[in-house]
Amino acid sequence: MGEHQIESEGDVSKTSSNENELYEAIIIGAGAAGIGVAISLVHVGIENFLVVDRDTVGSSFASWPEETRFITPSFPSNSIGMLDLNSIAIGVSPAFSMRVEHPTGIEYAEHLRSLAKFFELNVRDKTNITNIEKNEGIFYLKTDTKTFQAKNVIWAAGEYQSPSIDVFAGSELCLHTSNVKKYGDLMGDDFLIIGGYESGIDAAYHLAKQNKRVRVFDMNCPWGESTSDPSVALSTFSFERMRDECFEKNVELFAETPVKSVTFKEETFELKTEDGQVFQSKVKPLLASGFEGSHKHVSHLFEQREDGFPLLNEQDESTIVPGMFLCGPSVRHDNHIFCFIYKYRQRFGIVAQAIASSLDLPTDEFVEAYRSWGMYLDDLSCCGQECLTC
Repeated sequence: MGEHQIESEGDVSKTSSNENELYEAIIIGAGAAGIGVAISLVHVGIENFLVVDRDTVGSSFASWPEETRFITPSFPSNSIGMLDLNSIAIGVSPAFSMRVEHPTGIEYAEHLRSLAKFFELNVRDKTNITNIEKNEGIFYLKTDTKTFQAKNVIWAAGEYQSPSIDVFAGSELCLHTSNVKKYGDLMGDDFLIIGGYESGIDAAYHLAKQNKRVRVFDMNCPWGESTSDPSVALSTFSFERMRDECFEKNVELFAETPVKSVTFKEETFELKTEDGQVFQSKVKPLLASGFEGSHKHVSHLFEQREDGFPLLNEQDESTIVPGMFLCGPSVRHDNHIFCFIYKYRQRFGIVAQAIASSLDLPTDEFVEAYRSWGMYLDDLSCCGQECLTC
């Protein structure tokens, strides 16, 4: 199957003509997970569904810092039977459509809007779901102005809108990287960055390219992990940029150095570590502490794992509320983390097939096609790491 060449124009939103319609499924979130699983519903033959988002399609990606790019490369490889790493749909390649290997957030948001338009998805933007209840087999999704009804709900709201900011004393004095519009616009020459995973290294790289002094603190050592799992270790893209001459010259890394507190006095920020070290800067520290995840907003609809993430059955469905599904970076099974697009897309087909089966729709051909493209991962025993040899 070749790539679809997708163009985007105009508004992607559509409004159902029947305001009181009972939908087969409602997807909450119009990011990569929401649009991706919506396309899976189309492919499995489900037509009567709705995608809602409190902002617009791809808005979280559009909010990335201007310089930030995807850590995973895009390549138009459908013609040789391999799906583009950044694709969320069979037959679609961001690289083929955009001619970009590492797209920016704005570029990827435009790609998602293109997909929504191409697949004629029923999207309702600027719609904030304030409450979800289930009564006599029907879900009621309330907004400030109306209530939607559905047989199934897929929570795909992502995590970018929920930055982790309450992580140590004085962390509210820091600027979370999700609130940075452009690293090139940040004033100052001496930056303290708390968090050394992807967003922290990304910030350090862009600041170092401007010949800023940067010190990065992490309670672990992401750049020293021997695992090949990108959920734990840094990406190859980040390691490559860390070898840049400007990075090596301007960035100092502090591994296994948890931050105890940040204070501000006499126009100076002071960072103290758990082991008693003290660092100062005139510049507001950057907090690259990641995200809490939006699943906390629907915690009453899921049992919780020991790590705080939702407990799911084999179909990524709530174990206590049938018909309530989860898609996106909060999906966990055993020790497997489905946090990146190319990882959580492997479960889109699982959810779509489960809902289609509940509606007595045939799914054999769908499952075969999705499995062949790596979009239907139901055997987690095959997940592992590469052997590292020198």
